[in-house]
Amino acid sequence: MHQPLRTRRPLILAAVMASMAMIAIEATIVSTAMPQIAGQLGDLHLYSWVFSSFLLAQTATTVIFGKLADTFGRKPVLLAGIAVFLVGSVLCGFAWSMPSLIVFRLLQGVGAGAIQPVGLTVIGDLYSVEERGKIQGYLASVWGVSSVVGPFAGGLIVADLSWSWIFWINLPIGLLAAAFFIRFLREEMAPRERSLDFAGAALFTLAVAALMVALTEIGTSGAPTVMAALGLCLVSGAAFFWREARALDPMMDLKLWSRRTLLTVNAATLLSGMSVIGLTTFLPMYVQGVLGQSALIAGFTLTAMVLGWPIGATIAAKNFARFGLRPTLLFGAVLLPIGALAFLVLSAGMSPLVAAAGSVVMGFGMGFLSTSAIVIVQSSVGWSERGAATASNIFSRNLGSTLGAAALGAVFNVGLQGAEGGAVAFDEIRRLLDGGGALAVDEAARSALEASLHLTFWGVFAIAAATLAAALLVPHVAHAASVPATAKAEPEDALTVGH
Repeated sequence: MHQPLRTRRPLILAAVMASMAMIAIEATIVSTAMPQIAGQLGDLHLYSWVFSSFLLAQTATTVIFGKLADTFGRKPVLLAGIAVFLVGSVLCGFAWSMPSLIVFRLLQGVGAGAIQPVGLTVIGDLYSVEERGKIQGYLASVWGVSSVVGPFAGGLIVADLSWSWIFWINLPIGLLAAAFFIRFLREEMAPRERSLDFAGAALFTLAVAALMVALTEIGTSGAPTVMAALGLCLVSGAAFFWREARALDPMMDLKLWSRRTLLTVNAATLLSGMSVIGLTTFLPMYVQGVLGQSALIAGFTLTAMVLGWPIGATIAAKNFARFGLRPTLLFGAVLLPIGALAFLVLSAGMSPLVAAAGSVVMGFGMGFLSTSAIVIVQSSVGWSERGAATASNIFSRNLGSTLGAAALGAVFNVGLQGAEGGAVAFDEIRRLLDGGGALAVDEAARSALEASLHLTFWGVFAIAAATLAAALLVPHVAHAASVPATAKAEPEDALTVGH
């Protein structure tokens, strides 16, 4: 029996949230289990690549799958992404060595590269601008809940079961989401000749992968490795732009990316990703190593940001109609440097509540900014470009996270090398962080750590200020019609959508 779109939309939303939850929980649950995994598999020097490989594959393929969703429809690309992600999850659980785990995490990342942008594109297809903001708040809450549940679930699984189950728990979630998409998501693609820009996709993947390898390896590998990766990125990047300027149906529409709305919103998104990754990477180190607090307290200061994010997104969603998309985006951008100010005044002996307050403000800012950004991007294009536009925004945030981790990591290392009295050995810093009473361990190491982290926090503040500057360049966004462009996806129900 035919079900109207209004009846199916909540079920499709549930499927999108479930598929997003698989990706969101992966980061925190894997982090919790990795010490035990590394202990069993060995090759500790490859530890960071378990995380980097996932992010590399996801970032490199996001834009490709966004284009495929515009070409072949959302449903087949989503189902393919879920299938690849689940196959990667099963194989990760059977990994017999660290290199094999890294390869299987790459496969998971490819699946995530399809699920996240195409899932958000489906939301853009089915919900009007007024409704979409509220739904983005729901999706943001998935990430907030996952950040809290992930470490707890990971700890329980590692304690009572094999670590393989941190990957295998994705199976029932993914299969249920796929079943809902198959049953309730309907599309009617107009028959037309379709072509795939395989050369463009390959060159883009190679360029992004090389860039991320170079950024990941800065400070850990020798200069020849980093320079070779950068050289490969430049060569393949140049070949990619040459190819896209001449392709009949390019993988990446350069004209789409050059539009002022997308260009400025994506720039603000990239910079915001840089600022937040700096906070999540270095704030726990400051709380433990300088303030002398436990890992639990350090985690609380970050949880404050993660909880502020979905709350900010929900508030933003309820005020789109009242204040408009651009003012909501600007308000979020203003909150980022205001929140970053808290980290500039941190000092030894200060309460960790100051750090938590700064985290909450930045979390609110990201909730307002990221929710407004995705709605602006989706509202500025039609159905045939919405997948690519959505993917461009997600790609910008992921790339910003990688750039931020590399750039601010370099600032941190420079700070340590230039510490008063000469460079401080990393072993001393490690002992400082591992010690129970951090403040009582090594005063010289603590002082050097405090100085270098303050320099890093100045970098976070500068990037947050640059985010505000980019947001100010976003043009005025006309309020879109209440009825979303769903004619291709839901032709039989198009007139029933909206308020």
